[in-house]
Amino acid sequence: MSFRLLSIYQTRDLLAARDAGLAEIDISLDLGLSETRVHINPEGALLPGGALLPWPEIERIQAHAQALFRVTDEGGVEKVQAFSEAFGRLYSLMPTAGAPTMLISGIPMHRIKSTDPLQDTRSKIRAASPKGRVLDTCTGLGYTAIEAARRADEVVTIELDPAVIAICRQNPWSQALFEAPNITQLIGDSFDLIAAFEDASFDRIIHDPPMFNLAGQLYSADFYRELHRVLKRGGRVFHYIGDLRSKSGRNVARSAARRLQEAGFRAVKRRPEAFGLLAFK
Repeated sequence: MSFRLLSIYQTRDLLAARDAGLAEIDISLDLGLSETRVHINPEGALLPGGALLPWPEIERIQAHAQALFRVTDEGGVEKVQAFSEAFGRLYSLMPTAGAPTMLISGIPMHRIKSTDPLQDTRSKIRAASPKGRVLDTCTGLGYTAIEAARRADEVVTIELDPAVIAICRQNPWSQALFEAPNITQLIGDSFDLIAAFEDASFDRIIHDPPMFNLAGQLYSADFYRELHRVLKRGGRVFHYIGDLRSKSGRNVARSAARRLQEAGFRAVKRRPEAFGLLAFK
């Protein structure tokens, strides 16, 4: 699948090339995964396929630091975003120097301060140590499922909102979600869908829910009991919480740890470097 995506990271270089009088420049149109040669002329940047992106459109992108834009066949630009009628949320891609994060009604779903979405994901993966069959309870942009699938035999990943999957299809860094043969996608509420899984059917579970005020049921004792039921003996759950050093993070972690133990997990350990808890069966 070919992409023509631009953010301030690319338009900054295009504008610098114009100002320097260059005739061409190599930039990435797929958010850093590859580079493409773009020709510069007085009207704008000539992209592969013949689309001319005018300088006013390039300057428009440069003025939106938190937005990603798709170049249309006509040389216009559109924000990469989707509104969920079902949940009343606006999802959009936010650029970084590498893999983008997703904004959920303006709130980033990954840690981006002093880190980036891939490093954030990999810290969770190191804590979870995926192997065998893995359940990923909240797909998001699919980075967790993709990274887990590199180590595990099978990953089952659940996404509540189809609008999020629409965003994933427009994100170059999410494509393995649709291409990896060992990733199975399910659409629905993890709180409901988990009941269909057999007892002791997963070796690892990665539970990275939205904030408590958006998905309180995924922090409930009932859901934790279901996590315990579907996990194999000797398995582990990584539960993302947030910064365990913050007041809110400490409070959520304390109550979550108590409910996890009440649900039957034999031990719950803090993993502050991964911003979460590890629960063992």
